[in-house]
Amino acid sequence: MVGMSTRHALLTLLADGAFHSGTDLGIQLGVTRAAINKAVQALQLTGLEIHCIPGRGYRLLESLDPLSTDRITGLLASRDQALEIEVLESTASTSQELIDSDREFRPCRICLAEVQLAGRGRRGRHWVASPYQNIVMSMSWTFETGPAGLAGLSLAAGTAVIKALEKFGVQGAGLKWPNDILLQGRKLAGLLVDLRGEAAGPALVVLGLGLNVAISEADADRIDQPWAMLREVLPGPIERNRLAALLIDELADTFQQFAKQGFEPYREEWERLHVYQNCPVHLDLGETRMSGTVVGIDSHGNLRLRDTRGQVRAFHSGEVSLRAAS
Repeated sequence: MVGMSTRHALLTLLADGAFHSGTDLGIQLGVTRAAINKAVQALQLTGLEIHCIPGRGYRLLESLDPLSTDRITGLLASRDQALEIEVLESTASTSQELIDSDREFRPCRICLAEVQLAGRGRRGRHWVASPYQNIVMSMSWTFETGPAGLAGLSLAAGTAVIKALEKFGVQGAGLKWPNDILLQGRKLAGLLVDLRGEAAGPALVVLGLGLNVAISEADADRIDQPWAMLREVLPGPIERNRLAALLIDELADTFQQFAKQGFEPYREEWERLHVYQNCPVHLDLGETRMSGTVVGIDSHGNLRLRDTRGQVRAFHSGEVSLRAAS
């Protein structure tokens, strides 16, 4: 992992979108102008557009909201339980960061990163996120029950993400079984759950979340499915720290309630938000395709599908891929 560097400190100073001279930047950061120029070049290589104008200095093409542990923590000051939050400049995977470093099953930890080099999506896909512009985070939570008692947790977490987005001003987002958040029919965010623990408990859950705030043109070419980003629907600079705090707050509430009541309290809400509820779909099971109509989910979060013969079957998320029927 990589903590906060000169590069990230520079980005914080440039975040307002105004011009800053190389001399002033060097004085504020305590480094040479050559070091400033090197840090600017490194940021440009990540896809950030930084203008360099002789006599005026450096400026970001668009203002940014760099992630800050202090700012996120301050927005969560009203929470009862302590949340351990860390913002990294760069890591291979925020989820793997928590898995590798948590040997004691601590109550709750959150890891966010400005740059994620090997983010994982569902079914082995790579999660694409332009550096310094998106939400890439993972949250660990210890449950007293074993893994078998956590069926449906990732679906409940999906409803928490929708609530956070609504509070942030995003309207019309929905869910796609099992773990996708859609906006205007395109993928806005994805969830991925890792579990550790004995059958009798306790269990450590690490929930990974990738949410598209702004995707660069270069990164857009690497995404192999229809996608959406918040910059399309929200005006002005997007306050990522406030968005991160809302997500953490809603997810923490959901995990607390899930520990007491399980998935059932979330089932009706999840079905209401499911964009394919009561719709014809195709399920791809390896080389086999099945068609039918979605009739809901069961108490374990499995998809319930009425096939062409009128029979209702349940499918586990690890088995299949869901597609809208054409």
